[in-house]
Amino acid sequence: MIVRIMGEGQVELADSHFAELNKLDDELLREMQGGDGEGFRRTLHALLDTVRQLGEPLPDDSLEPSELILPAPDATLEEVRAMLSDDGLIPG
Repeated sequence: MIVRIMGEGQVELADSHFAELNKLDDELLREMQGGDGEGFRRTLHALLDTVRQLGEPLPDDSLEPSELILPAPDATLEEVRAMLSDDGLIPG
């Protein structure tokens, strides 16, 4: 799976990591719904850090279509809310 972190670039991530990312995404969604700004920020950073750690960065000149787009680390709660589907940032 190709994942783009807005403002940073793309990483290739094995599908086997999808469940781990989904847990963080579910937590992020709960925090957003509960208005927990501090928890939201902590979990967003944990989600992005996990993608960076588990993924293999693609070259900057790579033009692969992204299967998943995640917000930038400094995105606001409102900006992330606008990106959400009913399933959170990560469908499925």
